[in-house]
Amino acid sequence: MYYDRLKSRVRASSIAKQQQMEARALLDNIDVKQHIAPCYLPLHEDIKAGQHRFYNLPGGRGSCKSSFVSLEIVDGIQSDPTGQSNAIVFRKVAGTMRDSVFSQIAWAIDMLGVSHLWKATVSPMMYEYRPTGAQILFRGLDDASKLKSIKPRRGTFRFCWFEEFSEISGPNFARNVLQSVMRGQGTNLQVFRSFNPPISKANWANQFVAEPDAQGITFHTTYKDIPAEWLGEAFIAEAERLEAVNEQAYRHEYLGEATGTGAEVFPALEVREITAEEVANMEYFFSGVDFGFAADPACFIRCSYNRKHETIYILNEIYKRGMSNRQLAEEIAPLVEGDTKGSSYLSPVSGLCFQDHSDIYCDAAEPKSIADLRDHGLKQARACHKEPGCVAYRVKWLQHRRIVVDPARTPNAAREFANYEYEKDKDGNMLSSRPDRDNHSIDSLAYALDREIYRKRGQSA
Repeated sequence: MYYDRLKSRVRASSIAKQQQMEARALLDNIDVKQHIAPCYLPLHEDIKAGQHRFYNLPGGRGSCKSSFVSLEIVDGIQSDPTGQSNAIVFRKVAGTMRDSVFSQIAWAIDMLGVSHLWKATVSPMMYEYRPTGAQILFRGLDDASKLKSIKPRRGTFRFCWFEEFSEISGPNFARNVLQSVMRGQGTNLQVFRSFNPPISKANWANQFVAEPDAQGITFHTTYKDIPAEWLGEAFIAEAERLEAVNEQAYRHEYLGEATGTGAEVFPALEVREITAEEVANMEYFFSGVDFGFAADPACFIRCSYNRKHETIYILNEIYKRGMSNRQLAEEIAPLVEGDTKGSSYLSPVSGLCFQDHSDIYCDAAEPKSIADLRDHGLKQARACHKEPGCVAYRVKWLQHRRIVVDPARTPNAAREFANYEYEKDKDGNMLSSRPDRDNHSIDSLAYALDREIYRKRGQSA
């Protein structure tokens, strides 16, 4: 039996060596530079030479920064025949990783034509390079317990990638995470920080990458640095359309510029009178409900959205504490009575077709309250879209639109939107996090525009 086990081990070792030889022969014929956008080639050489430890990659939509990092990580691991080089990939919310960074690594593996050399698992989320056993691990930063004792099965971390770096809860948290990764990992770690710069110039992430660092390099890119044929005509056309209708949103979204001057979450807010003439020319009306509990008010928002000019007009509000769902339904009914559609609409949430009324989208976390509204006559009340990251997705969508609010028509909405600012840490650094208070009108507006927000899924950065 001893000799049988020995033979088995010898056979396994022989197979592994053969696989490594075959993999090396394949890799010798792969030129990763063919898959890297030309603008990144100097950075590729810098990484190969180990010139820097930190690589800050702010950029706009379509700048291929995530594609570049994923290729560097896969290629870097494959280039180490010892299997000692591993990678760790972070995002703030674990629930968003499978459809973002995990899929991005899969794209890089497939692009290099080496899918057969990698094994993927989703629990835990990981890629393993078969010839050497090297790993790419994935961790969400929403659970501090997952950050303890982070280490690969063998070897050390060669690469660390913070995707959407600006989502992290400030510079101190980022440093603490990095310290956990670096502990006992040697000196050859290279760290990538990729993100779309937040709107506010005072945001901590924008200031963080601007700080002088001899060990770091900041490389800002836009879609204009990428070959047009890589992006496609539709992408270019959409960028040009946004530039024409909303230059500020275009500069932030596609050029990666911090266009805001302070802490405001909604930099394109206009607080002014909405005239009767403007209302008479409006076509599309939308309604949303944020249910109230205890000290929180129930909030209803009715708005109009001009798709061509990407402008939102907040027209009506209900903002009261201590309301029953029956009372809320009774007050909403006359405000939406005339909001009918001439053509049918297929809901992306329910899959049902509606024609007689505009939908009233409500907080999906309250199915009982939604049912109450329907029982009390609002048959068009329904749940809004719900998935990991949907709150941030809605707010980002709103940030890229002009929002017009009339203090005479909707005083509470005017107050909430005007005062809604990014939070600061104890040192006064602007954070990416938004306050979870005094935002009932904001939530209601986001629910109201649910179908517009999700009309063109897949276009987020």
